[in-house]
Amino acid sequence: MANPNQRNSNSEDSEFEDRVIHINRCAKVVKGGRRFSFAAIVVVGDKKGQVGIGLGKASEVPEAIKKATKQARKNLIKVPLSGTTIPHEIIGHFGASRVLMKPAPEGSGVIASSSVRAILECAGIQNILTKSLKRDNPHNVVRATLVGLKNLRNFDVIARVRGKTVAEIL
Repeated sequence: MANPNQRNSNSEDSEFEDRVIHINRCAKVVKGGRRFSFAAIVVVGDKKGQVGIGLGKASEVPEAIKKATKQARKNLIKVPLSGTTIPHEIIGHFGASRVLMKPAPEGSGVIASSSVRAILECAGIQNILTKSLKRDNPHNVVRATLVGLKNLRNFDVIARVRGKTVAEIL
């Protein structure tokens, strides 16, 4: 029979979907040969506007993925959605990487690189156009995408800041 505590954690896990974006192997040369360590980037999301990323390092891949997933759950952010896309165009900057994200009409799908696609799909975005500008280092591209999503604002938030109604802005 299953442990009741374990079943509870599985019901919590069913709310969030996690995807491994990248696994990096690092070798350290020692007297007896090479020692390998692994770094994993994982994205966690509920497909309803919450998404987070995490980086985990360990001497074995499953342990690195477990650590990254735990960190990603701690770093969840809320992404404002406009239907199945984002409210406006934005460029996310991190390091030398730039990620351009544009809202797309219904039926366009997620047009993005593999690392950006994983983040957007876990966030619940179904129609978007993206382009990775400048560098394509997976660590920086992932962080740039998250910075871009964090800087998105809904029209009602913009209207409230300006002291106007949504109709006046649109």
